[in-house]
Amino acid sequence: MGKADDTTSTSSMRLKQEISLLHGVCLIVGNMIGSGIFVSPKGVLLHTGSFGLSLVIWAIGGIFSVFGALCYAELGTTIRKSGASYAYILESFGGFLAFIRLWTSLIIVEPACQAVIALTFSTYLVQPFYPHCTAPYVAVRLIAALIIALLTFVNCMKVKWGAILQVVSTVAKVLALIVIIIAGIVVLAEGKMENFNDSFKGSNLNPGDMALALYAALYSYSGWDTLNFITEEIKNPERNLPLSIAISMPIVTVIYLLTNVAYYSVMDMQTVLNSEAVAVTFADSVLGFARWLIPLSVAISCYGGLNSSIIAASRLFFVGSREGHLPNFLSMIHVKRYTPIPALLFNGGMSLLFVCERDVFTLINYFSFNYWLFIGLSIGSLIYLRITAPEMPRPVKLSLFFPIVYCLCSVFLVVVPLYSDFLNSLVGILVALSGVPFYFICVYLPPSSRPAFLGEMLDTFSLYTQKLCFCCVADQDLDLDNPPEGEKAE
Repeated sequence: MGKADDTTSTSSMRLKQEISLLHGVCLIVGNMIGSGIFVSPKGVLLHTGSFGLSLVIWAIGGIFSVFGALCYAELGTTIRKSGASYAYILESFGGFLAFIRLWTSLIIVEPACQAVIALTFSTYLVQPFYPHCTAPYVAVRLIAALIIALLTFVNCMKVKWGAILQVVSTVAKVLALIVIIIAGIVVLAEGKMENFNDSFKGSNLNPGDMALALYAALYSYSGWDTLNFITEEIKNPERNLPLSIAISMPIVTVIYLLTNVAYYSVMDMQTVLNSEAVAVTFADSVLGFARWLIPLSVAISCYGGLNSSIIAASRLFFVGSREGHLPNFLSMIHVKRYTPIPALLFNGGMSLLFVCERDVFTLINYFSFNYWLFIGLSIGSLIYLRITAPEMPRPVKLSLFFPIVYCLCSVFLVVVPLYSDFLNSLVGILVALSGVPFYFICVYLPPSSRPAFLGEMLDTFSLYTQKLCFCCVADQDLDLDNPPEGEKAE
């Protein structure tokens, strides 16, 4: 690159602080409310055995998420780096654990999560055509694969194409939930309360099942760490980050509880458990000719959520590659469009593998083990830094009660499923352990001590990647969202 280009790239090193309190609240609410609330109610009810206990689990999930979000408010204002848990683990515990966190995201967490969203999208799109039976397995999987491929292609072509889509997606999911909640209130106002009589009958208090029910509920609450990925872009983060969390979390918790009450007011337990698309079954029961509104809104919502997840995952891998934790071909960008095509293609390919899984709740259990392990570890970094670096400036300082309780609950979420869902938990453990030799060989060892064939293989692969994708390794200081104006693609 020439001197002028270097100057332009350097100007993007500091991100503009453009996210206000209102924007922060909207970002958290918009990211938390996604496909989860349309798929998780069945999983929560399956493992709790009663309406009453399932609502308790939803409330606990909300409180647990508030604790985590408050801890992240302190971490986000203490460690002023974007990247959330990856940045906090890297800062506190060093490169090894940060690499394993990145590795599990690369191999299982991000692609499995995207597969769940894609399958929810396709199920809600197809199920209305099969009102009295389960939608065909092949049709649902093909459509899920097509939507992953389409959005991967869209993001390879141009990053900004998704902006309008995100607005439409947010409107769609809020509209769907408002319709469901209002319909539920109308049903309850008519005095149809029989589903709530003796609502705790048949409750399953087995700790393992409780943990799996929390997995399903907490999948819907994921997204509360949204602002911590972009801490550097928040105006007055010491004030706006914790306030955004304090405002948005109760809003989402109340919406989720009201939505589940609406579901349960219309459908009995067996109907919920037999439904492949709970909101579609609900709409068929109460909305009459307007029932098409729900599956369409949910599909649009999932489409937008999947788009966001694909962008976020590709950026995580892109950043990890620039940190030296992943092969450098993942930090390559298209020379004109400034899109991380290799990272997008790798992420899309991994997601397609997980789409083949028959049960979405198995997918949730696959990635939940590693997800909550490293979220708990990142919250543990708060306690660690209080002990090892008490002099660090902390604009937001919580009582240690919050991180300690959160870490204990994370231990419960990680350890208990080892007994109740050993095989899926074993998958998570093996994925994490598989990253150890890769770290030792590819990161820990100096380049001169690494196997020569490995370097030659990666160099050859990187060369072909550059040629096939018309890519080059990005400048270390380049901001993908604000590429040099003079070099943007026409």
